[in-house]
Amino acid sequence: MLRHEFQPGRLVAGTFLTLAGVLFAGDAGGAWDTPWFVIVPLVVGGLFLAGATGLLVRGIRRRSGTRPEAGAGRRAPL
Repeated sequence: MLRHEFQPGRLVAGTFLTLAGVLFAGDAGGAWDTPWFVIVPLVVGGLFLAGATGLLVRGIRRRSGTRPEAGAGRRAPL
């Protein structure tokens, strides 16, 4: 049983931001040299793709009529 609905846009955004973090960490650790101007298109492009993915999934879910359950994503009170 899923606890929350799968959101591919967040997966795409997280992947690109993680990649940017790895590039910065490698640069800071001295493993390689990453120019500053590489990160900006990487992050902006990743956020753009995440938004496009979110819109696409939203359109597909509306068209197919599948909606998450009313309580999906909410935690039960302790």
